Amino acid sequence: MKVATSALLVGAASAALTPPQQVFKMPKFDTDAWTKPLHNLEESLKSLTGEARALWDEMALMFPKDFEQAAFFSSPKPATKKADKEWDHIMRGEDIQSVWEANADGEQERRIGGSLAAYNLRTKKVDPAALGVDKVKQYSGYLDDNENDKHLFYWFFESRNDPKNDPVVLWLNGGPGCSSMTGLFMELGPSSITKDIKVKYNDYSWNSNASVIFLDQPVNVGFSYSGGSVSDTVAAGKDVYALLTLFFEQFPQYAKQDFHISGESYAGHYIPVFAHEILSHKKRNINLKSVLIGNGLTDPLTQYDYYRPMACGEGGWPAVLGESECQAMDNALPRCTSLIEGCYNSESVWSCVPAAIYCNNAMIGPYQRTGQNVYDVRGKCEDSSNLCYSEMGYIQEYLNQKNVQDALGAEVSSFDSCNFDINRNFLFKGDWMMPFYRLVPDLIKEIPVLIYAGDADYICNWLGNRAWAEALEWPGKKAYNDAKTKDLILTGSDKKIGDVKASGNFSFMRLHAGGHMIPHDQPEASLDFFNRWLSGEWVEK
Repeated sequence: MKVATSALLVGAASAALTPPQQVFKMPKFDTDAWTKPLHNLEESLKSLTGEARALWDEMALMFPKDFEQAAFFSSPKPATKKADKEWDHIMRGEDIQSVWEANADGEQERRIGGSLAAYNLRTKKVDPAALGVDKVKQYSGYLDDNENDKHLFYWFFESRNDPKNDPVVLWLNGGPGCSSMTGLFMELGPSSITKDIKVKYNDYSWNSNASVIFLDQPVNVGFSYSGGSVSDTVAAGKDVYALLTLFFEQFPQYAKQDFHISGESYAGHYIPVFAHEILSHKKRNINLKSVLIGNGLTDPLTQYDYYRPMACGEGGWPAVLGESECQAMDNALPRCTSLIEGCYNSESVWSCVPAAIYCNNAMIGPYQRTGQNVYDVRGKCEDSSNLCYSEMGYIQEYLNQKNVQDALGAEVSSFDSCNFDINRNFLFKGDWMMPFYRLVPDLIKEIPVLIYAGDADYICNWLGNRAWAEALEWPGKKAYNDAKTKDLILTGSDKKIGDVKASGNFSFMRLHAGGHMIPHDQPEASLDFFNRWLSGEWVEK
């Protein structure tokens, strides 16, 4: 799920001609320059080239509201940290980091890699009878980064089937800034929340055959909190690696199972970085086997070229925009493409921020102004206060009940489905347009990667996702592009639910009649493809 601010929305789509791929460099930001609002950055702006300064001045004149809202650190969330005695388990990172062992050459090395000393994992058992969300074993708690006062909330559900053998999956919602509790209660979790704020069992939950961790990240999202902030994907990845390492150390019975990461929307940014961080540690207790990115924003340069076709009737659904608006988007695309190319080439905040502001206003703004749902081209946005879906309001009301928060051990008293400050923070750190797709070829070398998309979504539409999958430079590119697209048939029936193309470790899947949140719109089809992916159906043996 995404966040809107002015005409800024989490999106995906982009330019058809992609420059030669480069090795992606993890960005290094001048954090000192970002400790103040934009209008106080005069000294930093003086150091820019004339061309870069002119670009910022131009964007500020074109979109003054966006620049007026510039902020780089969300306000700290009021929280009351519980005493250690109130938790059932506490796993301390320093205890893990202090364990050394001899390698094959007889040299001493840490048993598990990574900088873990500052982290703790606090966990409590959640009584299934207390909330009735599911009958399975479940845990909730916090990953603490004591050095930086960061506290990430998670909620874990065992598989309904065979938890001793079924895989474990991490689920991430997007935004950036939206809670994964939305995914839990609105999409793929064990229950949903009804209009009268009651818990309703979900027969198509993804924990039917897998244990699932729902994580509120980055900090200050959902039940997570901090005295500081995280406003870029790379920093968030360090926290996620620590959480998983401590979780699997605390619960080794799950560590031997296959582990997968899945998410949607801005998770198209998160997942390549998080998986890359995990795989960079050769000594680890995380048995990562695949990643699944749903309706993601991963390669903006390729994806932004497909907003106009999707809005103008070329994505399989009726046009939302008229001829003049479609022409205006065509006219704006070359400038958008040029700006994103500048971001890709420099990976600099000074190039990436103007690219995001111009392109989102030019390529998403016209659609948004129609009042149509950016997450589903088939209908209007019926509840703009809750990102078009009333269910988000129900979830927020449910999770703000004291008895629910007490049962979960929540340390913040106020739950919001999405944090709009986080959304702006990521954008104004230049994170939005960063070419994280360049990490995907390295992932494919080691694990299977699935790109899937509901074909009724606009904001991260299937046309753009299919295009970047085909444009991706990797050794198996030709074989993948030459592979036949096959019908995707619902298991045990003759019902077509989409189509799939796969080669080697890389697959693309289109799900029919699903919007941005496929499990919400097509729950049966969603669980079916998920279970089949985990079984390895589309991976060459």
